[in-house]
Amino acid sequence: MGSNLAHKLVSDGAILTILDSMDNRYGGNLYNIESIKSNVNLVFGDVCNRSILKPLLENVEIVFHFAAQVSYIDSIKIPLEDLDKNALSTLLILEICRELNRKPLIVFSSSRMVLGFIKDKVFTEGDVPCPLSLYGVHKLLSENYLNLYLREFKIPYIISRITNPYGIRQQIKHSKYSLVGWFIRMAMNQETIKIFGSGMQMRDYIFSEDITEGFYRLGMCDEAIGKVVNLGSGIGTEFREMVQTVVQTVGKGEIKFIPWPANYENLETGDAIADISLLNELTGFVPKYSLKEGVLLTYEYYRKNFANYT
Repeated sequence: MGSNLAHKLVSDGAILTILDSMDNRYGGNLYNIESIKSNVNLVFGDVCNRSILKPLLENVEIVFHFAAQVSYIDSIKIPLEDLDKNALSTLLILEICRELNRKPLIVFSSSRMVLGFIKDKVFTEGDVPCPLSLYGVHKLLSENYLNLYLREFKIPYIISRITNPYGIRQQIKHSKYSLVGWFIRMAMNQETIKIFGSGMQMRDYIFSEDITEGFYRLGMCDEAIGKVVNLGSGIGTEFREMVQTVVQTVGKGEIKFIPWPANYENLETGDAIADISLLNELTGFVPKYSLKEGVLLTYEYYRKNFANYT
């Protein structure tokens, strides 16, 4: 999602530095910034590399922290990598800022997965976290780091808990980054999309342009400092309806219902729909795109640019 925000920030005249490891598992793709590359300072490197990170934090006003290992299912298989990307990176940013006596606003991309099982379908910022995966544990650890460094060292933060993101410029080489994008690719290839169980679980899908707008507004909102803010569409959609929307939009592909694989249900969080009233109250944000509109725009983008994402 960082490249989408980069486009908006450049159009707004921001002086922008992008740090990216270019790990294509997580979306690293120079094509994403092809049209703005002359307007950004692009640094290749790992966010956990202190020698690379420190000079980048010396004169910044806002840090949009999107660095992550993105698969909650894989997190148990690669626990140390997940810890590095989803927690250590945040601690390192904070510690360097403390050492430099710098206090940039850190806008952190967290996840509704920190909450674990959603009891009442709609979750709020006040719900007690109880993550079911290492991914959720490490994202929550980052949230706790941010809270501590604000309290002890006055380094400001805003935490945005994203629901189910999808849209343009995302990785579509596998299913671990964005199921919507992956299913669009499968449908374009006329493959069969498999749905585990009944597919009736509710999810809150939010389009990339709405995510960009949400992060942009939060970054400019002093009233959000020190807060956790949900970022979603606020609308619940059954998983199978999302898949049907993809197949109907692309005009290809098939759907097949199959039993849940072993252990997948252990990570199932139940119906999950974000209460986004705080985001609206703080920034005036209202999602612009319905699922059908977002899926159509995503499909049109990849249909035109497919060669750059294979």
